[in-house]
Amino acid sequence: MKILAIDTSADETAVAVVEGRRIISNVIYSQIDIHKKWGGIYPTLAKQAHEERIDGVVEKALKRFMIYDLRFKNIERYMDGIDAIAVTQGPGLAIALEVGIRKAKELAIQYQKPLIAVNHLEGHLYSCFAQNRFGKPTYEIKFPYLGLIVSGGHTEIVLIKGHLQYQVLGETLDDAAGEALDKAAKLLGLSYPGGPVIEQLAQEIGQIDKYHFPRPMLQSRNLDFSFSGLKTSFYYYVRELPEKEKIKSIKYLVSSFQEAVFDVIVKKTESAIKQTGVTNIIIGGGVCANLYLRKRLRAMVKKNNGAIIFPPFKYLTGDNAAMIGIVAGYKAKANQFVKNSDHLDRVTRMSL
Repeated sequence: MKILAIDTSADETAVAVVEGRRIISNVIYSQIDIHKKWGGIYPTLAKQAHEERIDGVVEKALKRFMIYDLRFKNIERYMDGIDAIAVTQGPGLAIALEVGIRKAKELAIQYQKPLIAVNHLEGHLYSCFAQNRFGKPTYEIKFPYLGLIVSGGHTEIVLIKGHLQYQVLGETLDDAAGEALDKAAKLLGLSYPGGPVIEQLAQEIGQIDKYHFPRPMLQSRNLDFSFSGLKTSFYYYVRELPEKEKIKSIKYLVSSFQEAVFDVIVKKTESAIKQTGVTNIIIGGGVCANLYLRKRLRAMVKKNNGAIIFPPFKYLTGDNAAMIGIVAGYKAKANQFVKNSDHLDRVTRMSL
């Protein structure tokens, strides 16, 4: 089944065509340059950019699909090879989500295709199972998995017992890991998004933990996260620094902050392994693009005689539609189609 998938949950306008786990076509229009000067996503500008780009991104994804499927060369028939439409229903920015949902409904009605609604968080988990159009990598999916989602909006540990079977073991009670990193960077006047900037600066000094900021909830027995206390501690520490000292110490500040965030993520994940006995780990979300976090997670999983899978291609760590299409394929097999598109609406705080 070939699925056209759409994701407009935040600041990427993304459309893909997938077949099973294979990504045949994938197009992402990033809005980072639009939001940089605001230090974060400006919702009304995000919606406007989605509305301006969605038609063109859909067409581009379909044209790329046609290149790889030689049966469909006539642009007038570019939807003939598509069997279903998938779209992110949530979580995300309300006015951004509605752009993708509206377009998906329009295509489903116009071309009489079944519609599939997907949870964006499912997509981040299933991004680890993606393949290129040639079916690589070829590893077999073997449940159960512990899924770790680390993104700008979410930090969660999930037990995945089988396809589409989730049990949330722990989640953030306030700020997500990516959000905390972005806010720390903004406090120091660094550019948006802050995570990659912090990664680079910390790498330059060898990830030194000079200030040893608090590790919230690290000693708690549950698997929930909390980064607001760490953020507050960082704020007050930076506020008291003289400007010259702040500039001089900026690399050590961000390195110490990143170390605190990653300590919590790694140790909570290790606690989940010990509590469940599940040693196969999958990780998705924008923060998992951080090479230092990957190194630390690999070392921890190896110590626990486990295996870890990251998204196989870098573009799959951030928001994209390919991961939405992969989930939709399994939903189609389970006959989980939208029964009435009129009732499909955005769910901004959607959980697994």
